[in-house]
This record gives sequence, C-alpha cells and structure tokens, in this order.
Amino acid sequence: MKRLCLIGLLALAVPAMSLPVVFTAVAEVRKGWSRGGVPSLAPLVAKVTPAVVNIATSGRVRAGAGRLDRGFGDSASGERRVTSIGSGVIVDARRGYILTNHHVIRGADRILVRLKDRRVVRARLVGSDPGTDLAVLQIPAGGLTALPLGDSDALRVGDYVVAIGNPFGLGQTVTAGIVSALGRSGFSPRGYENYIQTDASINPGNSGGPLIDLRGRLIGINTAIIGRGKGGGSLGIGFAIPSNLARRVMAQIVRYGNVRRGRLGIVIQDLTPELARKYGVPAIGGAVVRTVGPRTAAARAGLRAGDVIVAVNGRAVRGSSDLRTRIGTMRVGARVRLRLYRGGAVRTIAAVIGEFSAPARTR
Repeated sequence: MKRLCLIGLLALAVPAMSLPVVFTAVAEVRKGWSRGGVPSLAPLVAKVTPAVVNIATSGRVRAGAGRLDRGFGDSASGERRVTSIGSGVIVDARRGYILTNHHVIRGADRILVRLKDRRVVRARLVGSDPGTDLAVLQIPAGGLTALPLGDSDALRVGDYVVAIGNPFGLGQTVTAGIVSALGRSGFSPRGYENYIQTDASINPGNSGGPLIDLRGRLIGINTAIIGRGKGGGSLGIGFAIPSNLARRVMAQIVRYGNVRRGRLGIVIQDLTPELARKYGVPAIGGAVVRTVGPRTAAARAGLRAGDVIVAVNGRAVRGSSDLRTRIGTMRVGARVRLRLYRGGAVRTIAAVIGEFSAPARTR
C-alpha cells in the first residue's frame, strides 16, 4: 500500500513541474495566478470550490458488475441497503440545480447535500438518466455559487484540467492533470458514452464532481475510473462526461423529469480506412450507414445505406458511438443538419429526430 501511495505522489509531481508553461500561456486570461513569482492554482480553486458539493445518500440498490469502477463497491449481486457518498456541482444558483451522477443517487430515498460553507440541505431529485449516468438535484438554499458550463467540444488532448470532489469521504479535494484522450466509449453497450479521459486523480467519492478548465468552466462530470478493483483507487485513467452532453441531458431532465431519447432509425458502424477508400471519403472520422429503417426519421430525410455521416450540426463525428450518443441525447422533434458523403460528393441533409422505439443498437 505504501508503494502504491508513493507511485501516485510521483505521478502527480510530473504535471506540476510543467505548470509554468501553462500559466505563461494563460497569463493574459488570468491575472494574479502567482505569488512571489511562483505559479499557483490557488486563486482558481478559491473561485470554483464554493460551487462543489458533497452528497450523502441512503437507499436500496441492485448491485451489478462492470468494466468501469463507479466507486461504491458494486461488484456483489442482489439488492442491499447502502449509504453512499459522492460529489456534485451547482450549475444554476438561482434555481438551486446540481449536476451529479445517476449512480451516486441510484436507489436513494434520502439525499443530503453539504455545501462548502458547511450548510447541510436535503435535496430533491429532479430526475436522472441511467443511459448517460447523469442526475439533476435541486436544493432550497440561497447564497449559492454556480459554475458556468464550458464548451467540451473545444477541448484538446493535452489541455490542463482540475478535478474536485470528495474522495473516500475525506472532504473536498483538488487534483490536477491533463486531458489524456477524447471520445472514449465502448464500456457499456447500452450506455451513451463520449468520455473525456484524464489523468487527474479521480477516486471513489469523486463521482459527480466537476472537471474544470483553467478558466474555471465546467467541462466534464467525473464519473468512472479504471481502478484496482472493489474500493480501489485510481490508476491515472479517469473518465468524465462532457459538459455539452450534460447540458443537453439536463435540459430534458429539468423539462420532463427524464430523457426522451431520440433516434434516426439507422444501423451504423465506424468509418475504417478501408471503408473510407471504398466510399471515397477523405475524412478520418465518421459513421457509415449500413441500413435505414422504413418509415423512420432517416428514411423521411432521405438517408441511404452507404452514406457516411461526418458531422452533426457542424460538429465533426468521431465514430458510430459518438453519433449514437449525440442523437440519443437530443430531444424528440429536434432538427439536425447531417453533413455526409455520398458517392464521393459532400452534401447536407436536414432531419427531424424521431422517438426512440427500437433496439439499442439501432440509431
């Protein structure tokens, strides 16, 4: 155990040695981020931590097993009474809305929120979405601080990020790292995944807490790690739900109490180099339409088998999982512009998102 702790400390020391480069780059954006010429995250942390909350729940859950460690010892089977801890972030100070993970409040019949100023408030569950592992809470409290949502689509691999949460119930804790990868998926065939991967230390209890950029904007909700098994800590591979996805899901939860999942009615697969050559597509990312369901939104829009979708509403599509997640988190009736290749030529097709009523693999 001591060896593991030492390894963790050494790993955290590596990005810290590179911080002068970061602060030189953002010096024009943030003033006063140093004391005596030594760069520090302290001013940023002081500004954002009032928006981060600790969450304690009690209730009954049905345990399950998965590749990702959600942080609450879910490897056993059966239903059991649990008391859990997690984190959350205030995103609307006026209405008291808090974003967190679905698995933090799953099965809870009592949810308590502890604010930075030590107030403890009972929260109301507005709604949750197991498919994206997101939930929205509401607390009846004044004097709140909220974090602004950033544009997670603008993130780049190598950008510095900060994770804040309540690991192991120790209390509010801050760690720093970089964006290690983008668009991670494939962990759950039923989930809607487009994770930000980070090496900022995320441990049990951090679930639902914010991942922020160096401008203090919320760019992800920390949700899972690849860890050392039941109750284990991080191996430096953590995952956060992108803020743009969270924004869409939250809008539906606030309006409807759940997510009214949309669909186009197509079966898709990743665009491989072989398929790109076959269809005359110069792009390195995209999703190939294998089949189009009859009387679906895709059929009405004129999509065909062999079309290669490369962008949705002007945003590039990384692959089939990315497209599935975007469509699946849009509200029914939303209008979308699909940029695609057909016969080697580029065209744009408008579609209206239909209601989900097909197997999970069909979008």
